[in-house]
Amino acid sequence: MSLLDQLSSIDRPLIMGVVNITPDSFSDGGLFFSTQQAIAHANRLISEGVDILDIGGESTRPGSQQVTIDEELKRIVPVVEALVDSGVPISVDTSKSEVMKHAIAAGAQMINDVHALRNPHALDAVASHAHVKICLMHMQGTPQNMQVNPQYQDIVTEVKTFLQQRIQLAETWGISKDRLVIDPGFGFGKTLQHNLTLLNQLDKFSELEVPILAGLSRKSMLGAITGNEVHQRLHESVAAALLAVIKGARIVRVHDVKASKDALAIYRAMIQQNGTNY
Repeated sequence: MSLLDQLSSIDRPLIMGVVNITPDSFSDGGLFFSTQQAIAHANRLISEGVDILDIGGESTRPGSQQVTIDEELKRIVPVVEALVDSGVPISVDTSKSEVMKHAIAAGAQMINDVHALRNPHALDAVASHAHVKICLMHMQGTPQNMQVNPQYQDIVTEVKTFLQQRIQLAETWGISKDRLVIDPGFGFGKTLQHNLTLLNQLDKFSELEVPILAGLSRKSMLGAITGNEVHQRLHESVAAALLAVIKGARIVRVHDVKASKDALAIYRAMIQQNGTNY
């Protein structure tokens, strides 16, 4: 049984490590663009103690452009196939139903969808695969326009309502609730104040009774606070991951696995000294 299968009962949050096989991702675009580079990077994350590998073949940074199905498959499938026996569960970050199908066939145990299965045939692509987890993320707009002028009346209520509706729809397609994870989508159609409000009230999403994933690593919201460029955001990324866990996140999606793991180990030791768990 993998860590993903134990998500609801395991006594610590899981660390999801980012493997972007793209030329244009906001943080590491082009660094691991070849199959060999991506596999080597994934193996480094494994050596650092990553719990889940999240493999993506299409950037979803603000202003990014879509790639074709064939190109996305060319980027991710060989990497999934090379890592499927690593002992670490593999998530594939995609919104395309055809990519989902091929990723699952190659051995992916999770689909991480920034469109929350809203694209054509996405629900059908994952519904029958009972062993596969699905992360439903909130995004206002699309990666091409999401940061143009995001607006909300009550961001926590609106994001929570959206995710609740997606959970309910997934259940009508036969996708049991224990297969689902939710992500409020930090940085996806949100201003800095929106993101801070979501982080401050992240615990409210626990009311949906689905594990929460938080992805704050190296994002522009952190740079807006500290003034640091994307490759200088280690400290704020670790702090944000820790705060997300304190607020109820069960998975944190990070670029810097060892630093995040070490910080969470200190927090775990502190609270266990009081006889409590996360």
